[in-house]
Amino acid sequence: MNPADIEVSRPGKVFYPDGPVTKGDVVAYYRRVADVMVPHLRGRPLTLRRFPDGIGGDGWFQKEAPDWFPDWIRVESVPTRDGGSVHHVVCDDAATLVYLANQAVLEFHVWTSTVDEPGRPDLVVIDLDPPAGVGVAELRGVARHARDVLGSLGLTAFVQTTGGRGFHVVAPLDRTSDHEVVLSFAREVADFLAAEDPARLTTQQRKSNRGDRIFLDVNRNGYAQTFVAPYSLRARPGAAVATPVDWAELGRAAPDGFDLRRVPRRLARKADPWRDLGVRAGSAAKALDRLTREA
Repeated sequence: MNPADIEVSRPGKVFYPDGPVTKGDVVAYYRRVADVMVPHLRGRPLTLRRFPDGIGGDGWFQKEAPDWFPDWIRVESVPTRDGGSVHHVVCDDAATLVYLANQAVLEFHVWTSTVDEPGRPDLVVIDLDPPAGVGVAELRGVARHARDVLGSLGLTAFVQTTGGRGFHVVAPLDRTSDHEVVLSFAREVADFLAAEDPARLTTQQRKSNRGDRIFLDVNRNGYAQTFVAPYSLRARPGAAVATPVDWAELGRAAPDGFDLRRVPRRLARKADPWRDLGVRAGSAAKALDRLTREA
């Protein structure tokens, strides 16, 4: 299917009232960034966040692919922990991305593993989730320190704005470890960071126990958990985009500083900072062993 052949239904419908940004604008955005975005989606089970009436209406997360999707949309049965399965959409090409955008998918959330080896992650994610009032300079400092700790353990860290309040620090893995090992490693790293700076960082799950500290969220590393895909729009006022940045750019980057108009212009002059992510993979098990020995 040629993405240019996909006709946009109701292109003038307003999806982001504060722009205003229409459905046609959303589909056009995904069409323009498809070549850069699809490699970050390819082969991964997707959870779709759909808003048929825009962000002012009801939206929902959709894991199971509806049976009315056309046959050329890739759908894969992925095991659940309880012995069942979920039929997830997998986006391997621009046409699928554009089709899903035309189905009012605003946000794309991806697994940290692929459908061929769902139990063996190739990414580990630390989500820096700040409370209201935390300055972006402080958040950047935490991201850099997480990068340095991961680097000391043999992993190469990358960073993206989330289009929300925080940053994601992500390291590619070689898929030699299962989700349990990766989640244990992520928890150990988060605990290590929080123990170094307990006045500023926390791993407390309950919001009421966090106070004004930045939450180091590693729950996204569990089986079937997701994080927002690079270059995905967010269903928030302003049509912000989750955007990979170079570490050298972080000092000028805000969590919600990129939107659907700025990102295509950015990609026209700058290569994707995550383009080499897959070739920098390291071992979670070795990193966990090193952290355990050094702690």
